[in-house]
Amino acid sequence: MQLIKSDGSISEVKFKGKKPSLEEMQQAVGGYIEMIPTKDKRMMVINEEGKMKHLPRNNVATSIVTLFPNDFIVGDVLVGDPSLLE
Repeated sequence: MQLIKSDGSISEVKFKGKKPSLEEMQQAVGGYIEMIPTKDKRMMVINEEGKMKHLPRNNVATSIVTLFPNDFIVGDVLVGDPSLLE
C-alpha cells in the first residue's frame, strides 16, 4: 500500500499481516476511516473527519479520485488494491 501525505510525498507502507488491520489504517490516516474508489480502480482510505479537524489539503490524493466540483481530499491517505482492504 502507498501512503500519500498531504505534503505530496508518497511512500510504501508495510503492515504486520497480509492486510492492514482497522487499527493500522486508523493510525495511518489519523482517525476514523472512510474508503473511496480511485480513478484507477484502487481504494483510498481517508480520515472521515479530516475536514472537521481542518487537516491540510492533499492535492495528490485529490487528483486520483472523482469528486464533486470544488471538493478535495485532506490529510494523509492510504491507497491500495481493493483486495487488501476487504
